Amino acid sequence: MAQFQQQNQSVYVSGRLTQRDVTQLWSRRDQLFTREVQVVDLSALEYTDSAGIALLLSLKSSTAGSPALKLVSPSPQLQKMIALYDLGDFFE
Repeated sequence: MAQFQQQNQSVYVSGRLTQRDVTQLWSRRDQLFTREVQVVDLSALEYTDSAGIALLLSLKSSTAGSPALKLVSPSPQLQKMIALYDLGDFFE
């Protein structure tokens, strides 16, 4: 399962983010980190499937009224998924 570690205004995501994990995380996705977070670093995310991407995009869109959440440094595997689904506009 993916780990979400907050350090100040950044969250570092590591591990694997699969449909099974998303099922467990979805109902508490607004509680994975505080509203002060501005950056989600994905460089240590080893693997994600399309459900994991849906969760990440949901986190990005659930920050209405807060500073824009930036999804940065996608891991190589995530970069492939971003290209496959043409999601480059959502990641930095």
